[in-house]
Amino acid sequence: MRALEGITVVTLEHAIAAPFCTRQLADLGARVVKIERPGVGDFARAYDQRVRGLASHFVWTNRSKESLTLDLKHAEAPVVLERLLGRADVLVQNLAPGAAARLGLSFDALHPRFPRLIVCDISGYGADGPYRDRKAYDLLIQSESGFLSVTGSPDEPAKAGCSIADIAAGMYAYTNILAALIERGRSGKGRRIDVSMLESMVEWMSYPMYYAFDGAPPPPRTGAAHATIYPYGPFPAGDGKVVMLGLQNEREWQVFCAKVLGRPDLAVDPRFDSNARRTAARDALRAIVVEAFAPFSAEQVVARLDDAGIANARMNTMDEVWSHPQLQARGRWTEVDTSAGSVPALLPPGLTRADDPRIDPVPALGAHTDAILSELGYAQQEVDRLRSEGVL
Repeated sequence: MRALEGITVVTLEHAIAAPFCTRQLADLGARVVKIERPGVGDFARAYDQRVRGLASHFVWTNRSKESLTLDLKHAEAPVVLERLLGRADVLVQNLAPGAAARLGLSFDALHPRFPRLIVCDISGYGADGPYRDRKAYDLLIQSESGFLSVTGSPDEPAKAGCSIADIAAGMYAYTNILAALIERGRSGKGRRIDVSMLESMVEWMSYPMYYAFDGAPPPPRTGAAHATIYPYGPFPAGDGKVVMLGLQNEREWQVFCAKVLGRPDLAVDPRFDSNARRTAARDALRAIVVEAFAPFSAEQVVARLDDAGIANARMNTMDEVWSHPQLQARGRWTEVDTSAGSVPALLPPGLTRADDPRIDPVPALGAHTDAILSELGYAQQEVDRLRSEGVL
């Protein structure tokens, strides 16, 4: 039995944060009913066509769900929602600020009728405060949270290459829902969860915030290198490929000098004999490391680092990640069906095939509408009428 088998989640979601949260609930066995706008659906369906005509973001965050089309503004929509919520354990929404409340779907409005229902609201800035009604997209939250101020090069900030603010909010929504289900098992009552993208990202920014505590200078932008530990970051090998390496302590620094650089004298060089001094003199030290790596290919540099016990990594391309030998060896790839055919999917981290994670198809828009309404007691004739009137 999967951990969340028997749990039903109704979700009014779009983009990434809420869909990523609910997909993980589905991975654990929850039934997730995704309500989408008729004819259009979740606008993430149209982000791109990179997965055999389907959108990359959508394929990633929406497997194992049931798609029900419903015009939430139609006069007959509340009746459908009422029947759905009567069977649900969790309602998740990341609609525009205030939209769920205007639809009568706030926790305060629902709790008297559905006392066991857990309501999770995901928004950019939270349910109150002066920023409550501001639109929030991933890049904007990366900026507001200070992430951009410490990411990039000295000359220019850089955004994260994935939707990090959405992912952070989705993860906190997911974990809070799991905790609320445990709490409900003791109290018998549902609760409200208010997840803010800004607060999720600021939590992740706690190291640079404490580093800059009480007016101290913040970590500088250092590209792919670490801002406060050195050498820790990318270095070119003689074949033009990049090797990532990371030193964490003085013992490793001494070994690195002797076994990798062939320069044991550097370990006691007063410019480099502590992490703070190495960080301050990073330009001079980088030149030394680059010169030492120049006669070798990236593969040879990695071999030397491995032999010395120094942490390192390749800077893989997306194509190389698909074929990563560690993921292959651990059997971490499976297949997920879509309307465009089967595509590979990573097994949920922490779960193995023996756990039987749910990897059901990515739904086509409205694929489950008729079946869900039939389950709610609607005759097919009534479903056809609702569809002809634009409700579905």
